[in-house]
Amino acid sequence: MTSAGRTHSWDLSTGVDGPGTRFALFLSGCPLRCGYCANPDTWHMRDGRRTTADEVMDAIGRRASFLRTAGGGVTVTGGEPLLQPAFTGEILCRSRELGLHTALDTSGFLGARADDALLAATDLVLLDIKSFDVGAYRRLTGGGLAPTLSFATRLARIGVPMWIRYVLVPGWTDDPAAVEGLARFVAGLRTAERVDILPFHRLGAAKYEALGLPFPLRDTPPPDPALVARVRERFRAHGVRAH
Repeated sequence: MTSAGRTHSWDLSTGVDGPGTRFALFLSGCPLRCGYCANPDTWHMRDGRRTTADEVMDAIGRRASFLRTAGGGVTVTGGEPLLQPAFTGEILCRSRELGLHTALDTSGFLGARADDALLAATDLVLLDIKSFDVGAYRRLTGGGLAPTLSFATRLARIGVPMWIRYVLVPGWTDDPAAVEGLARFVAGLRTAERVDILPFHRLGAAKYEALGLPFPLRDTPPPDPALVARVRERFRAHGVRAH
């Protein structure tokens, strides 16, 4: 019997959700409230549409040949996909059966919910590490850092490839000691293939306004190119590919 989940939307994307052209499935619901979140409309499961795995796989199946030709695959993102682990796992498993590359985009905060079967169907984890400073992580997200680090260590131990994502927010995630600590940590993860330094932006501000919500970082400027370059170099100094 097919499972069902709460979905926000799906779309085709290139260059941001894994290798090649991706079928990106956005799930609804997230336990974190990141200050820079660009998709506050995905926070609540109740706002999503009830969708069966069969419906999603029908949409993926119609595009499977194109996705394979384009060197892409399927990425389950959100929101937080691991808030709905059974649904997420079924989509990843059935996509793999179609011969498609699979990716899971997650904060890792709910990494303990990802069972071995789900991870066995995952070719790549896009792991968002919001900060390497425990206090800053909690202030920025409302959650704790330890579950994400534990999940990263588990992925490395069982051999699941990772791309680490780090959003660079001036005054929040640019502390040199925290960046250095994260660089050392990532360098010790044998399956961490790269780190993507993502400059903070305010492109989601209009969504907050439409939802009647304050945008917590509306007065925070994007990082200047020199800061982005310095942070990338800290990772490269530890032998980590940084983009």
